[in-house]
Parts: sequence; structure tokens; C-alpha cells
Amino acid sequence: MENNHKPEGAKSNDCYKYVNRDLSWIEFNRRVLEEAQDPTAPLLERAKFLSIVSSNLDEFMSVRVAGILDQMKAGYHKKDFTGYTPSGLLKRLLKRANRMVADQYKAFRDLTRQLAREGIFFPSYDELNSTQQKEMDTYFHEIVFPVLTPMAVDQSRPFPLVHTQSNYLAVVLESCVPTDLRTYFAIVRVPHNLGRLVRVPVRTNSKKLEFIRMEELIKHHIESLFSGYKPIAVNGFRLTRNADLTLNEEGAEDLLEEIEKELKQRRWGAPVRLEVEKGIHPYALELLRDEFEIGEGCFEIDGPIDLTYLIKLPQLVGGRAHLYYPALEQVYAEEFEHTDDFFEVIRERDVLLYHPYECFDTVADFILQASDDPYVLAIKMTLYRVSGNSPLIGALARAAESGKQVTVVVELKARFDEERNIAWARKLEKAGCHVVYGLVGLKTHAKITLVVRQEQDGLRRYVHVGTGNYNDSTAKLYTDVGLFTSHQVIGEDASALFNEMTGYSSPHDWQAFIVAPADMKTRLIELIEREGRHALAGKPARIVAKMNSLSNQEVVDALYEASQAGVKIDLIVRGVCVLRPGVPDLSENITVRSIVDRFLEHSRLYWFENGGSPDVYLSSADWMTRNLTRRIELMCPVRDEELQQSVINLLELCLRDNVKARFLQPGGTYIRAAENGPKVRSQFDAMTISRWKVRKREYMR
Repeated sequence: MENNHKPEGAKSNDCYKYVNRDLSWIEFNRRVLEEAQDPTAPLLERAKFLSIVSSNLDEFMSVRVAGILDQMKAGYHKKDFTGYTPSGLLKRLLKRANRMVADQYKAFRDLTRQLAREGIFFPSYDELNSTQQKEMDTYFHEIVFPVLTPMAVDQSRPFPLVHTQSNYLAVVLESCVPTDLRTYFAIVRVPHNLGRLVRVPVRTNSKKLEFIRMEELIKHHIESLFSGYKPIAVNGFRLTRNADLTLNEEGAEDLLEEIEKELKQRRWGAPVRLEVEKGIHPYALELLRDEFEIGEGCFEIDGPIDLTYLIKLPQLVGGRAHLYYPALEQVYAEEFEHTDDFFEVIRERDVLLYHPYECFDTVADFILQASDDPYVLAIKMTLYRVSGNSPLIGALARAAESGKQVTVVVELKARFDEERNIAWARKLEKAGCHVVYGLVGLKTHAKITLVVRQEQDGLRRYVHVGTGNYNDSTAKLYTDVGLFTSHQVIGEDASALFNEMTGYSSPHDWQAFIVAPADMKTRLIELIEREGRHALAGKPARIVAKMNSLSNQEVVDALYEASQAGVKIDLIVRGVCVLRPGVPDLSENITVRSIVDRFLEHSRLYWFENGGSPDVYLSSADWMTRNLTRRIELMCPVRDEELQQSVINLLELCLRDNVKARFLQPGGTYIRAAENGPKVRSQFDAMTISRWKVRKREYMR
């Protein structure tokens, strides 16, 4: 945990004003781990959180830690604004990550014991009865064995390519020839396409469920892969490589082809982390560390390497409702529930949606209606992350085939979704859509749809702006807010934004939008400073901001100054936060809380009190340097007073959470909110839409 001492080498209190971004991320993943450790949570939900801890750490290692290693290799030794050199930060990160992994596997062992009480077991091969062993032997020889490829390592056969984040077995062997005293080494890749867990048959009518891990099955039959040799040791290992793409966008004639090429290179990225099974044979460990040139980044795992497979356990188990959270009963936005004409509703009033409580079908149906409406002339849309079977893609393709002007800005550089986005881009192009890959050097992260429709009184623009991706799958798992509007000024800004993304346009004089990288950072700081002036003048001054991450130094400094001016600032930051709240004479008017619960808190909502005339925004952007300077991002005002109140109600509900909220302390650690008074669990309470959403009636607290 982050404590109150200064970072190494700090000569002043200046860098002590900030928590290091990457150390803050470790604290965030620990909060995720706490959900897996929560004894009140259903067991299979805890298994999901254990899986998320692993997948989060995989990405962190392959991107953030990989970046630190790149800095060290380049000879970069300067301190960042939090006072850390790359080498000093790496040591601390690896130490804390190792500690977190140890706690994760302790939680895993506790979880498996409790699952056993529910009749769900993960036996080793030797724990199976003779009938089960015969079934598993047959499965191995008929299904698994033909897929396996043992790869020897010796003078004539160099070390084979080891794929990133794939499970392997390191096999140390000796010859069965008595005079051959040499030690031999080979690796075997555990096939990822057969499933990590193999269902073991049990007696008819038995309520037990038994699963054996694929690597355990292979280990038991390892001799069948090496005739004439005797395995001395078989141990699991897993390698994580640098996964960041290095693109030469300026020199790329076709960005799509350039990214496809770089995706192939990702498998050869520099090694970053080596995970090995506890008790691995010393000879195997030495070979692996030498081959991958891994020093401190070696993690000894006391359990099955890579717990991401646990995310699939609920669907393998099925049934047993008490092991899950109750199913979320999503509602269709009532504004559209009794009409087939989205345009008529949006002409009359703006509509706010809150996912996942209100289903994403509303957004999909809007696009579907627009694609079929004969009066719609054009559809323009940004796509950052799309699901594997998105209904939006078919609707856009159908619209293009019917003669509508369809323009889609596809972000090919959405990390780890590049391949899927390339596939969608090709499909849309074949259907006749204009596909644009954004601007050189910038990721397109704004979430916006513009529909242009011919109506009796002329052209009208209909706009949807969201805080989350147009992804029907994640919309069931993430909390996000979307706004439908036909406001003329917002429509004009939407047209200008698409023109900037797809063509040559001078910077626009935005009437409603705040856009990055053009002016978002400047405008944010102006909004924060305005609250400070209101506070000094004795006017109502308050900032409530909800986001995923806060790491931009200039924005943090502006918040510090506003706090010193007397502005009450409440920040709801799910993940990284470099600001230190509650520091006397610096940030004593600032609170920071993080909510980690069943759904991923993903909405970005900003409320500035503005002397009693509130400004409320929803946005695609976190307050991070990358969002403010290297991405096309959007802040859209909520102009309808009742919808403003709905957003404020949502924010206040989060501020009242005393079950899943954790408060950031000045030293960088987090403590749970005190449960004073009735329990408030914001995500569960938000399921009752009437608790936060104003629908043309007085809001009842």
C-alpha cells in the first residue's frame, strides 16, 4: 500500500502532492480483489472477480510495465512529476504486484474450498476414481493428444516461439538409455481452443460437478509425448510480452494494413513477465529466465497459473441461482416504450438513458429505425469497441445498401480490439459505407451518432451522445449514460465534429461541445477556476465529477487551487487517481471515493454548481493526459433542467454509497466508507429507476 513517506530521491514536497499513477492502479486492482474476497458475495461472482484481477494485471504488465522497461532500455532515468524514476517505480510495482498475486491465490484457495461445499470440485487426476480415469484417458488420447506438439530445445532446435499469455508446460527429461546421463528439455503448449476446464463424468443423478484442468490432464499423460525418455519434472509457465503497438501512421499508406502487420508483430513483443509454477525444477527455471532475459519480473505462482479461465466457470456450472447475483431485469426506456417513432419523441424532448438498468436495445432500435426510415438522408457514427455480433453493423450496412449516406469512424487502434474492428471495417466498406480511420496520431474515443433527416420544416439533426461504447455486450456489464437530443446547436456541433474527423476543417468554434484535443483541457481548467471565483465571491460553488481515472497534473493542480479557494469538490474515481485528498492547506475540501461493485463503473459525468446555475456534462473522456491531448474526446452539455437533475441525482446516489464505496486517504490507501445510517448500495439502488430519473414530474427523495 502507498504510505506517507516521500518517493525515493524527492527533494521537495512538490512531488509529494501526487500519488504515482501506476501505484494507484495497483491499489485499484486490489479493490477488485477485495470483491473476490467478500464473504457476502455469491461464490461464482467472486470467481469472476478473481478472473478480472488476472486479466487486469495481464494488461497492466503488457502495457504499463512494458512501457517502463522501454524507458529503462532507452536510458531514460528522469523522475516523473510524482518523484519516481523508471527503475525505482518498477521495483515498487513488482513488489506490490507479487504481494497482490499472493493474496489473490489465497482467495482462490478459499473459494475452491467453499465451492466444494456446494458440490463443485477441481480434482487432480489421482483423485479421480477408476471409471473417471478411464473416461479422462479416452478424452486425452482421442481429443487432446492429436492437438499437442512437444517442442524440444537443444543445439539443433532453438527455443521455439512462446506466445504471449498462453499456458505452457516446461518438461525436464532424462534418457531411458542408461549410458546417456544428459538432461533434456522441452516445452508443450496447453491448447487454448479445447477449454481450460474439462468436465469429469460423475454418477447418474449426482449433484456433484467435477472439473479437471487441461494442464493437469496433460501432465499425467506427458510420457506419451516423449517415448524413450523419462520426465523428471513437468511445470507450468506463462509469458507476458509487450503488447503496445508501435505505428508509423505518418508513413503508413494504408493504416488498416499497417495495424494488421503490427498485430502479427505483437506475438514477438519483448518479454515483460514470466509466471512459473511454485516449485519449478531449477534447471527449467534457469533455462526460461535466460531465454526470456527476465530478472525481477518472475512471479512464482502457488496454484494454477492464469485465473482468467474462472470467468467461464458460471456458464459451465449453470443453475444454482444462489451462487450468482439475481439476474438484472433491464427495462426499456419508457419514453420510447409505447411508440414506434423515435424521431417524434426526440423532437419533443431530450431523453437520458442509464445502462445497464435501461437496456441498450433502445440505442440499437434507434439506429435500426434510422437505417429503414425513407426520410433519413445520412447516418454518421463513431465505433471504438463493438461486440462480436453487433446488430448495429447490420443496420449500418443495410442503410448504405438502401442509398443512405453512411459514414463510420472506426478506431482501429482500440487496444486489444484491433482485429475485431478491422473485420467490421471491411464488412462496412463492402456494404458501401464510408469508413474513416480517424486522424493521424489521435485515437477517436468520442461516442456519438448523428442522423440527418428530411422533415416538413427542413433538415433536422438527431444526435445520440454516450459515455460508453456502442457495444451491446458491455452495455449489460458497464454503467454508462447516453443522451438523445435534437437540439439545433448540438446538432450543428455534431456535424462540425464529423467534418473535422473525416475531412479538412479548421478548428470549429464550438457552441455546445467541449472537444479534445482542441480545447477540452483548457475549458476544464476554466470551469474549475470559475468555481473558485464563485467560492471567493460567496456564491454557491461545488464540483462533483465521476470518471474512470484522474492523472493529468494540470487538472489536479487546478482542483487543488479551487479547494484552497473554498470549493467543495467530490470526485468519484473508479481507478487511477494521482490527487491526494484531505491534505491541509492543499486539498482539505476534496474527497475522492471509488466504487467497485457488480457492474463496471464507466460513466463520465461532470457537475459544476456555477453560482446556482449548474452546468452538467456527460463525456467520453477521463481527466487523463492521453484523453485530453492524444484522443478525440467529447463533453456534451445536458441542457434540459429535468435531465440535469437526473444526472445530479445519480451523482448524489453515488456519494451516499456506504457499502461499496472506498475513500482515498492522503497517503494513497483506500478505506471503506463507514456504514452510518441505512445501507446505500448505489448500483443496487439505481435498479429502481424512480430513485434517480426525473420524468416530467417532481423528484421524490
